[in-house]
Amino acid sequence: MSTRAVLEVIALDAEDAVAAQAGGADRLELVTDMAADGLTPPPRTFAAIRAAVDLDLRVMLRLADGFAAGDVDRLADVAGELRTAGADQFVLGFLDAAGGVDLRAVERMAEVLAGCRWTFHRAIDRAADRDALRKELADLPGLDTYLTAGAAEGVDEGLPTLLAEARRRGEPGYEQTLLVGGGLRLDHVPHLLAAGIDAFHIGGAARPGGWDGPVSEEAVRSWRSALELPRGAGGRREAPVMVQGPVP
Repeated sequence: MSTRAVLEVIALDAEDAVAAQAGGADRLELVTDMAADGLTPPPRTFAAIRAAVDLDLRVMLRLADGFAAGDVDRLADVAGELRTAGADQFVLGFLDAAGGVDLRAVERMAEVLAGCRWTFHRAIDRAADRDALRKELADLPGLDTYLTAGAAEGVDEGLPTLLAEARRRGEPGYEQTLLVGGGLRLDHVPHLLAAGIDAFHIGGAARPGGWDGPVSEEAVRSWRSALELPRGAGGRREAPVMVQGPVP
């Protein structure tokens, strides 16, 4: 028996979205301005992508580079505009100056997004205390995913943390899906699958030509193929042969 892992791909426009869907993506993260590590796209971009594909779309809520919330009232207005355009899944994450979660800002956005599912993004990888952050956010409505590399430097450094957090799945603060992304390579995948992690996020790895080029259907398909691995008799992923592939 095989079980399909989730593959999320960053899309900047409808062309990206169509290629990602054709390659086997399950979900898209919608952003603009990757020079600032991904900001909120305008509602018209969301609408164009929504019209082009039938995948789940998670829209970034981030108005400026960095992990400070900035103008929360403006961000709430932007979220409302996106909801009016039809968006119903989002991505966000805010820290205070000390590296703790900006609970006021996150709670405000969770209230605005009532009824929507959302991801807390890689701000967790810059947090002073990951465990404390998870426990502070544990009961917020809609939070179902953490996008994380396990460390600010990427999956190479964060792999031990990711494997440790996977073992805690189901504990208070650890019920959410681990969506692994940030310096993720295909040769990381066997270790993550064997630990029961089955959600993966790629950006640059889907763009052989770099961020100035479009998403490649073929690159996405190579990731889709790598994630289609069988489970053993006990229901856990079998440890596969290491797979070499492109660096994100």
